[in-house]
This record gives sequence, structure tokens and C-alpha cells, in this order.
Amino acid sequence: MTGTDRDAAAPGPDGPAEPEHLELAGGFAPVTREQWLEAVNGVVRKSGKIGEDAAPTAGVDTLTRTDADGIRVAPLYAAEDVEGLPDTGVPGAWPYTRGPLTDGHVPEGWDVRQRHAGTDPKAVREALLADLECGVNSVWLRVGEGGVPISELATTLDGVYLDLAPVALDAGIDAVDAAQAYLDLAEHFGVEDAEFRGSLGVDPIGLRARAGNGPDLGTVLPVARRVAETFPLVRAITVDASVVREAGGSAGQELGWSLAAGVAYLRTLTENGLDVATAARLLEFRFTATPEQFPTIASLRAARRLWARVLEASGVTDVPQYQHAVVSEALFTRRDPWVNMLRGTVAGFAAGVGGADAVTVPPFDAALGQSLPFSRRIARNTQGLLIEESHLARVIDPAGGSYYVEHLTDDLAQVAWAFFQEIEAAGGALAALESGFLDGKVAEVRAKRESDVARRKAPLTGVSEFPDLHEKPVERTPLPEPVERGGLPLYRPAEAYEAYRDRSDAMLAETGSRPTAFLATLGPLAAYTARVGFARNLLGAGGVEATEAGPTGTAQQAGPTEAAAEVVEKFRAAGTPVAVLCSSDTLYGERAAETASALREAGATRILLAGKPKEEVPGVDGYLFAGCDALAVIDDVVTTLEGPK
Repeated sequence: MTGTDRDAAAPGPDGPAEPEHLELAGGFAPVTREQWLEAVNGVVRKSGKIGEDAAPTAGVDTLTRTDADGIRVAPLYAAEDVEGLPDTGVPGAWPYTRGPLTDGHVPEGWDVRQRHAGTDPKAVREALLADLECGVNSVWLRVGEGGVPISELATTLDGVYLDLAPVALDAGIDAVDAAQAYLDLAEHFGVEDAEFRGSLGVDPIGLRARAGNGPDLGTVLPVARRVAETFPLVRAITVDASVVREAGGSAGQELGWSLAAGVAYLRTLTENGLDVATAARLLEFRFTATPEQFPTIASLRAARRLWARVLEASGVTDVPQYQHAVVSEALFTRRDPWVNMLRGTVAGFAAGVGGADAVTVPPFDAALGQSLPFSRRIARNTQGLLIEESHLARVIDPAGGSYYVEHLTDDLAQVAWAFFQEIEAAGGALAALESGFLDGKVAEVRAKRESDVARRKAPLTGVSEFPDLHEKPVERTPLPEPVERGGLPLYRPAEAYEAYRDRSDAMLAETGSRPTAFLATLGPLAAYTARVGFARNLLGAGGVEATEAGPTGTAQQAGPTEAAAEVVEKFRAAGTPVAVLCSSDTLYGERAAETASALREAGATRILLAGKPKEEVPGVDGYLFAGCDALAVIDDVVTTLEGPK
């Protein structure tokens, strides 16, 4: 039925009859892929990036990017792009790509899991009870070193209904002792073994990946056997793959590592008497959810498909992967932490749409120290809004049918499986850690990430982009020192910029002023406005205050300058040895060299230019432009301003 036919449909007794088939674009002529490609070429051609005789796909090629896994991400995906890809099945059925449940998360939503890390049992108890009373479904609790003492578990969890609100333990080196103590709480609180819930978090492989050492895999056996025999709703072992992403690794590496670690646990358990299905039921997989929403969605879907393939090869097809998606605190910034609310919201959205069973969104101030009740409230309400008001749980597999997501899911699955095979060829998960194989592979991707952050190709709002040097610092009580990482490093993208901001704050406290650079504006206002804003933004990311000082030395608009002498006069009033020329390319050709020479004679020790001229400008030491190494520029300026040590 076409759009015209629909309008003519005869009404039924209760109103207009429903059409047999609805064609939303029925009134429009079909558009071919060739037409779309030509339209794209026409737009890109105007930018000068392609010529008149460019290939049909040239325009699209300029809009196609390559991610950290080497996957090419195109600007458009259509039905023909997913032809020939493996069948994703249906929700609740093998290979579980579309989720482990037939009805998805409808209508209650996923498990909202809040993390608690504190050493005072009574304070932690009050905080977690408040969370559970206000929308949280489960608790992720730090126990042992850096958390509540194992001996105080009963006190900490007093009042928690452990048959309704499961607790996930994070006990590091004390994981086995904490697990046994937690299982003992079933009898202590009078909960039936068959109804007792929780995730014990035993993960010697993950501990080795973080700390560089840890117990043997065999230490999981007593806990695993006890759970398998007595507690059907408890998961004993956590396969924590998030350590790879926290170290700067890629999504494909995280997925491949999860398979290697999961297989290592399966082998240990089955070689010691457990059948594959029972062993698989004991595992919980932890993945990173990031603000890159589509890769996160595709990663979770690919993870279920890949693990289903592993179990199928082991003779099991009815045990879906249980997933805990975590928004890593390493992705949060300490400067302008309010933006972390947006990061957490987008990442939490992606985790829910991707079908994670449990999702943790940290409080926005988690990177600063002990979170306040207000910030914990915002964190739990973030997920509550996604479930209750955005209605993400009203649709079964909301990402299903997206040609982009389906294609990316397959791409990630292929990359991850290849990486898993590399790890297995290297001797398996433990051997890959001990030999440095995993560290080396992750380091390669981390170097690319560091370059993207330095060049602001991966912008950090409030830190590398749009910094506010006058923001009031957000202060929190420091948390206990984390367990020392002797394995894979912790990579915080914002850390490099924040270190310069710290130096700027220290100089402000010591001298009364921040590091300052003078913006030498050339010509009329229209010639330099854009580049003044760009330079101010870039330098501010490193704590350098950019000023257009007037004759009195106060920060104010410098106004147009018609001669080098005027620029020099204003430069001297600024009282800084660093100057940045800001103007149009045309005026640079006419006045930049002369002005740079005059500034040098006036005492400028570092002269930069905002822009990327086709030829080097005499007297200029460096350039600020989109895609330049902003951290290198900032270091150069700050080092100049701090002077010799």
C-alpha cells in the first residue's frame, strides 16, 4: 500500500482502518546510493577537498574515519551494508547478540548498581541504604584494603535484604576471604541459600593485570564449588576486562581479553570437576561503558555473541553472558567535574541500550575523592531518568535493526576474535600478562589516544576545550590510596592538561598571577577575532591566561593596531615574555615578520602565531592551529614563563 492508498483506506467501525503495509516514504521517488554519493561529492567538492573528476566515493571517503581498532566507520549505512552478516537471532536466544532476555529489560529496566568505597562501616551502611531506598537495585562494595574491613561486613550490610538487593564485592587481594565471609551472611541474616544473591568478585587474573601480581587461579576453586553446590543466584568469579580500557586499550582489545580471561577460568573450573554450563553460570563479565555511545552499544552486543561462540565450541548454548557495564572513573575529569554528568549520562544510555544486565554510573565527583550524598543522588537518578522517563526499558533491543550498530557489532566481533587468538597463541591470559604481550599491545593504542588528546582530536570539554580558569575548584575528602598498579597503567585522558592547570594554580597562589601570554592582535577586529578565541581556548587548557593588555596593564580589548610600534607598546604593558600573533593570513603576509622582529627587540623570548601559514614566518617560534600538539605548545609556553630552574 502506498501513501496515497493509505489515505483512501476505508474507515472501520471504530475509526480509520489500519493499513496492511505502511511505506513512510511512499510519496517520494526512491533515492539510489549512487545519487546520494554524488550529492555528498557535490558538498565536499565545495570545500576543495576533492576535484571535479573525483571518484564516486571520494566524498564519502573524506568523511570516513578509522577507529582505534582499525575499523573504518563510514558516514552512512544502508540495508545492503549488512547483507551477508551473521544472523543476530532474537532476544533471549543463542547467540544472545540481542540480549539474554526474551523481553529485554522491559519493563523494570536493568540492574542499577551503585559503587561504594569507604572505610567507615557505619557511614558506608547509611550511604548504601539511602541508595537502595531511592532507586538503586544492587551495591558494588569495596571490601578489605581501601574499603570496609571484612570483619565488618555484617555491620555494613545490616538492613540490606540480600535476597532482593545483591551485593557485588570488590576486595582485590582479599577476594577469597571476603567471598567466604559474604556467603556466611546467608545464615547470619536468615536468608535461604536458594534466594541469596550477590557477585563475589573473585578475579585473580584481573588483579594480576592491575597490580602486576596475584594469587594462582586455583584459589577460585573453593569459592566456586561452594557457590555451585549451594547458591544458585550467586556469581563467584568476575572477568574484569575493563582494566584494558582503563589502560588506554581499544574496544576490540577489551573484548578479546575478556574471552581469554573467561576461557582461562573455564579451563580451571572444568579441569577440577565442574561441567561447562555450571562453570559458565558462575562468571560475571565487566566491561567499560564510554561516552562513545555507538561503540559501547556494539561492544556489549559483540561480547555476548563472542562468548556464546566460546560456549558453543564447549558444547553449551543455553547460558548467556552476564554483563556488568561500568562507566570508568578514569574517563571523568577533575576540572569542571560538572561535565561528568553528561559523560555518565551518555555512557549509561549506551550501556542500557547495549543490553548490559547491570550498569554503574559513578557520581560526577568520583575522580576528586569521597562523593557527597548529592552527587550519589545525581548518579542514581541519571539511570532512573533513562529507565523511567526516557523509557529505554520500554523497547526490546532498541539498537536492533540499526545498520550501523549491526555492522559495527560484526566488525568488533571480528577484531576481538582475532585478538583473542593472538593471546591464545601467546600462551593464554596469564602468559600474555607475564610476557608483556598484553601491555605492549595496549600501549600501542594508548599512544594513539594520547596523541588524539594532545591534538584535541579527542576533546575534553572543560579541560582541553572551553576551560574556565576562574572556576571555583570542587574539593572532596580524599579517598584511601588505591591499590598500587604494577601491571597495566591507569590512563586518565584529562591528567596531562590538569597537571598544567595545577601548576598554574600553584603560581597564582605564590605570585598572585597565573602564567600569562600576550595576544598581539594585528589589524581590524574582524581580522583577528576568531584566532584570538582559538588561542585563548588552547592556552587556557594549560592554565595560561591570554591577555590583550592595554596601556594600563589591565585585561581589556587591545583594539586594532596599524603598526608594529603599537603592538610593542601593548606587549610591554602586558609584562610577559610570550606573545601570540593573531590575525588573518593576508595580514600575516604583510606584517607578521616585521611585528615579530619588533616584539623580539622589545624582549619577547617566545613568539607564536595563531594559524598555519603555507610558509614559515621569519621570527616566529611556533604555531597554534587546529590539530597541532596543544600539550607541546602549552609546555613550551609554561616552560618559558617559569624560566630556568
